[in-house]
Amino acid sequence: MTGMGTVQHIEITEILGMLPHRFPFIMVDRILEYEPGKSIKGLKNVTINEPFFTGHFPVEPVMPGVLIVEAMAQVGTLLAYLTEPEIIGKKIVYFAGIDGVRFRRKVIPGDQIIFDLIILKKKKRIIKLGGKALVDGELVTEAELLASIS
Repeated sequence: MTGMGTVQHIEITEILGMLPHRFPFIMVDRILEYEPGKSIKGLKNVTINEPFFTGHFPVEPVMPGVLIVEAMAQVGTLLAYLTEPEIIGKKIVYFAGIDGVRFRRKVIPGDQIIFDLIILKKKKRIIKLGGKALVDGELVTEAELLASIS
């Protein structure tokens, strides 16, 4: 990682070094690119092996919308940590709010979700993010997220 410009690819081992989440709740497989203080693009491969598919729904597996939003929030958390790397391991980024969430289509096993987030506003320890989730370039979910660093 460098602190200048857009950076490519952060793999899962480095993600696990930043996020406190673990299986089965880690929802980010890779960061494709980011620019500290500005934007991030993350990836989640959706597989039939996900534990939630056994109950949601067994006949027609659909990724729960709240988990799509959680995955989006985890990508946003990574942007917060990459923007302020000195807080990694010292402070936790908490999900503080959500506005304007819309679900546009189902996400099913075999889909690859690309999360695209930008920082809309940052004030001290509060970050407002605009986020989109896309599958095959098609918008599946959008939301504005608030994060609190403490």
